[in-house]
Amino acid sequence: MLKKLVPALAAASLLATTQVPSAMAFDIGGSNGWKFSTDGFLNVFGTYESVQARPAGVIGGELGSGGNVTTPTAAGERDQQFRVRTGLLPVGIGFNIKSPVVDGVQYGIRLGIYPQIQNNGGSHTDISPNIDFREINATADGSFGQVLAGRALNLYQGKNILTDMTLFGAGVVGPVNSGPTMGHIGYGYLYPNFGAQIRYTTPDMAGVKWAVSVNDTSDIGAATVRNIPRFESELSWATTYTGGKAQAWLSGLWERNSFATTQPIRPGQHVDTVGGAGGLEGSINGLDLLVSCYGGQALGMLGMNGADALSADGQVRPNWGFLTQATYQLTKTWKLGLNYGQSRAEKAGNDTDANIMKQQAAVAAITYNVNSFVQLMAEYTWAQDRWFNGEHQNGNMGAIGTFIYW
Repeated sequence: MLKKLVPALAAASLLATTQVPSAMAFDIGGSNGWKFSTDGFLNVFGTYESVQARPAGVIGGELGSGGNVTTPTAAGERDQQFRVRTGLLPVGIGFNIKSPVVDGVQYGIRLGIYPQIQNNGGSHTDISPNIDFREINATADGSFGQVLAGRALNLYQGKNILTDMTLFGAGVVGPVNSGPTMGHIGYGYLYPNFGAQIRYTTPDMAGVKWAVSVNDTSDIGAATVRNIPRFESELSWATTYTGGKAQAWLSGLWERNSFATTQPIRPGQHVDTVGGAGGLEGSINGLDLLVSCYGGQALGMLGMNGADALSADGQVRPNWGFLTQATYQLTKTWKLGLNYGQSRAEKAGNDTDANIMKQQAAVAAITYNVNSFVQLMAEYTWAQDRWFNGEHQNGNMGAIGTFIYW
């Protein structure tokens, strides 16, 4: 279960029901009780996408190279692209330092580096990679639970992305040529992102944990006065039983921002981002079923609090979505998976029928475990962006690749 890899994604419990090859980190221990270890993974995918021409005059949408623009791509021509690249996960290289236990407390430091393998923007000459320092944090673990301070995966919708099978695949390829693919980001959940925070997590109480964090703030659309902390929380439960295991979770966030008095849109007034999310996953004899969902206001359609969190006149836009998934472990080495998700936005303020209404995608995947640390996989993805005026844009995508874990 990748007990050493999982910290690179956030915490071991977040992947409690994801079946991936096992791997062990390299450990170096000193005579004084301090320990250094490294862990990680490398993935390479060949991807191909064919996306219909973007409708003229629409707002929003993520397919092809026209993501979040208001004009069609390349004179209305459809987008076709082959790449050799990373998937939804970049390459992950983690470095860990653990202290000896002092007065019942063990301290740790985590540095996680996540580069890409492809050239920037698909250029043959621009070889600058997208290097992302997603994790820089310190932890203190004891009978009281855990305190974390630093940069780590945010709580809100964290489990939604970590339970998606395309986390170890590609899913929707999307418009970010120099970064990772999108999986179901914007097509069933939002990207929780990694952010600066101070977090407390309770001890495990018969499978139940509660975590709360005070987070660095972000703009909510055009509301840029950020003088109140952002709060996120997660309540989770996990258990095992003969032939399987199960988990459930609820997470939420709240942040209040204001418009500057000099802004022409609602000067001096405030807006709130409010979000809830949850999920339920259970497995029995190789069959794993999952449903997750989210909803709220001023969330955006892709990354949290994006430019599309508010209407053009500064009103909060409602957002919601869900993901359903079924996987089946055929044998010790072969696994099949199928999932479907969608993200939706409702009209707000001066929105028109040209605004994005729904982004949906379905993924079929087959995985083969070569051994305990090498994995091969193939995926087919169908995706569609749809606007309130009835216009739509379809995309078909395929990916074949490999993961190696350590």
